[in-house]
Amino acid sequence: MTPNLVPIPELYVSWDSARKLKREAGDLVSWDLTPRQLCDLELLMNGGFAPLTGFLDRADYDRVVDEMRLEDGTLWPMPITLDVSEAFAEGLKPDQDVALRDPEGVILAILSVGDVWTPDKAREAERVFGADDLAHPAVNYLHNHAGPVYVGGRITGLQPPVHYDFRARRDTPNELRAYFRKLGWRRIVAFQTRNPLHRAHQELTFRAAKEAQANLLIHPVVGMTKPGDIDHFTRVRCYEAVLDQYPSATTTMSLLNLAMRMAGPREAVWHGLIRKNHGCTHFIVGRDHAGPGKNSAGEDFYGPYDAQELFRKHEGEIGVEMVDFRHMVFVQERAEYQPADEVGEGATVLNISGTELRRRLAEGLEIPDWFSFPAVVEELRRSRPPRAQQGFTVFFTGFSGSGKSTIANALMVKLMEMGGRPVTLLDGDIVRKNLSSELGFSKEHRDLNIRRIGYVASEITKNGGIAICAPIAPYAATRRTVREEIEGFGAFVEVHVATSLEECERRDRKGLYRLAREGKIKEFTGISDPYDAPESPELRLETEGTDVDFCAQQVLLKLESMGLIAA
Repeated sequence: MTPNLVPIPELYVSWDSARKLKREAGDLVSWDLTPRQLCDLELLMNGGFAPLTGFLDRADYDRVVDEMRLEDGTLWPMPITLDVSEAFAEGLKPDQDVALRDPEGVILAILSVGDVWTPDKAREAERVFGADDLAHPAVNYLHNHAGPVYVGGRITGLQPPVHYDFRARRDTPNELRAYFRKLGWRRIVAFQTRNPLHRAHQELTFRAAKEAQANLLIHPVVGMTKPGDIDHFTRVRCYEAVLDQYPSATTTMSLLNLAMRMAGPREAVWHGLIRKNHGCTHFIVGRDHAGPGKNSAGEDFYGPYDAQELFRKHEGEIGVEMVDFRHMVFVQERAEYQPADEVGEGATVLNISGTELRRRLAEGLEIPDWFSFPAVVEELRRSRPPRAQQGFTVFFTGFSGSGKSTIANALMVKLMEMGGRPVTLLDGDIVRKNLSSELGFSKEHRDLNIRRIGYVASEITKNGGIAICAPIAPYAATRRTVREEIEGFGAFVEVHVATSLEECERRDRKGLYRLAREGKIKEFTGISDPYDAPESPELRLETEGTDVDFCAQQVLLKLESMGLIAA
């Protein structure tokens, strides 16, 4: 039997041992796993992250961050860490057992605590992602979502997380290896994707499998990907629609519950190691593989071929052979796809970029058959109808007294007058009274208040309505979190009501600024608490010297220009 088909070790104990440990776990300290930690734990337990036997301890973490290696020298490019709150970490001791639970409280594993430490997150960002730049989604997660303390230690697996969706498509590494053994497959090339498959991808994978003389595993990620990506339910339906275009005797598809980091070159090496654990012998490494897009300066985070170069450098240690991603274009005269570097002079090359595809979907325009399969386009249109039919959120932000609520009310009336979609106003004062009455004005409580508003707005947007939000929302990181949550379902339109602090104090009908100046109101935005002005909102309103109707009309014009309301 070839080594890639031999069963690999898992971290699960026997059924009897798991039942006994579950009974005893009632007395243990518990940690409820975040969505990213849940993905990581599943791949730790089922062998997808072999040779890891738990969340990294400090020695392994330091060497992985600096050298892409574990303490014993084994190649491993990505820090797999359990981040927790300071309050939770305070009570932990070495060798203490911690019950790891899913969001519903079901115990999945027991962590034997090794190291507990506070990492240098700026160093981690620089070394792992290439820059401490919040424009990178993983760096933003690191600084604004991940807990401040890391806990390392060995994992004892009791049971896998339960997935109710696409269960027949989810395979552990050993299940895939057994499948390959059963079919007699010896050489398997894996194709990684987090986007729907179009005709160019089909041609690319056909050629890659032929070049490697291997069977094909389409292995899409259905865990956490980049904010704004198409949801995995839609993507899997698109994959299943395309699967009929492949020969069933030589192609299969399995879903990978991986939380991507979008780390470019390091991520490509990581993906290769994961695919080796799943029994693959070859791996297609894409142009700008797992790239997160543009940095704060408007430049790509990684070079287009950095991932391929780093993978090739470590190919022997990874144990998987790289197949280059070749950029495929449609040649009109030949009515077929060809690698871009093989197209002769004078040929008419047709191509649709991802940006252009999103524009056509948003505006309900034609997507030609040469670009994608009709079944895929139909699924995408079901999930992402034209913008004028989608829900969206208008999110006003600005100082107290800037005019947010007044403009928001005027906008609500104008949108209700137009009709077509239900409109809900989530004004700061109304939310404080009905949704967040128990919260104070500390940074933690302000963040929680805005996240609640964002959650409600995302549900309204998801269900095709219009949410108008008008809180102060002083912190840029929290506004970004709300944007990412909402943009999974529809448009997020940030409107900065840029009234100066001096004008807001002059308008102060409630006397709040005077009380804040006198120290009678603590943590008041603009006086004793900061306000992060939006750097690039969809619209910035100057309210001094203008009336409310004019400001509301400016928002309507912006919504019209974005295709969210009919002209």
